[in-house]
Amino acid sequence: MSRGGQLTGGQSAGGKPAGGKPTVGMLGTGRMGGSMARALAAAGFELYLYNRSPERARALATELGAHAEATPAEVARHADVILSSVADGAAVEALYEGRNGVIAGLRPGSVVADMSTVLPETILGLEKSIRSHGAGVLDAPVSGSVSLATAGKLTIMVGGTERDLERARPVLEALATNIFHTGPLGSAAAMKLAVNAVVFGLNQALSEALTLAEAAGIDRSIAYDVLAASAVGAPYVAYKRAAFMAPEETPPAFSLELAQKDLRLIGELAGAVGSDVAQARANLQLLIDTAATEGAQADISSVAAHIRRSARGRAVAAGAGRTRPAV
Repeated sequence: MSRGGQLTGGQSAGGKPAGGKPTVGMLGTGRMGGSMARALAAAGFELYLYNRSPERARALATELGAHAEATPAEVARHADVILSSVADGAAVEALYEGRNGVIAGLRPGSVVADMSTVLPETILGLEKSIRSHGAGVLDAPVSGSVSLATAGKLTIMVGGTERDLERARPVLEALATNIFHTGPLGSAAAMKLAVNAVVFGLNQALSEALTLAEAAGIDRSIAYDVLAASAVGAPYVAYKRAAFMAPEETPPAFSLELAQKDLRLIGELAGAVGSDVAQARANLQLLIDTAATEGAQADISSVAAHIRRSARGRAVAAGAGRTRPAV
């Protein structure tokens, strides 16, 4: 059947589409998963979509001319390469296990790649069941923004065998400008947590530097441009500009709630391997404090707003203290 129509569970793809491209399953069609699905559709892949909230998958399927499936198992029955991108380890396990989970629908020769930010043991705990169905398995978390995902310009870290990576590579190449094979299964999950440890440190440093410059009388836009052009001008600084410049007008891309989850995972991984992550601990506390004032669903860039709010509170308190009459 052509890609033009939307299918629901129980209908078959009828094999690989013209041109020999593998069929692709995308499990989780939130901000990142949906953006990756758009990049894959633009690259000509036949897509099978699943989301825990089915209306989201159906809407995206209509937009892309893809297929919306009722269960993860149905996606796995149709797809040669199955990608998953969900919030946490419990969501990954729920997606893969059970009567209607991915594993129940796997075909020999297919390969799954979990792209979620989780601990290594999440994918390692699923490996035996996946391989018992004759399928390959990778952990393949990503680094980059939603806009980079849509453009197919992510960085992807991959853990697993070279053979499984090569089977999935045509799909991953449509999503990324950089693909790094980090080692055995689980290694990419660890590498993603290491990357995010830097992201959260940079987010805090950027927030502090920007508000410091503002407090010294420098226009926020000018200060941001200088930081972006300086030695600290990482890609994160470039693509978060709108969030820092106009937070009220910019939809959240990485919530404080999810960031706290990642920082706790970083702490767990550090404890397991005997490493120290003092900055990550400090960043976690800062995000907890920021969520208390800005809300758990606010973007991580709201750390800057929290710093401004705290500074204003201290200034008001100091002023009240100076005007308080002597007893």
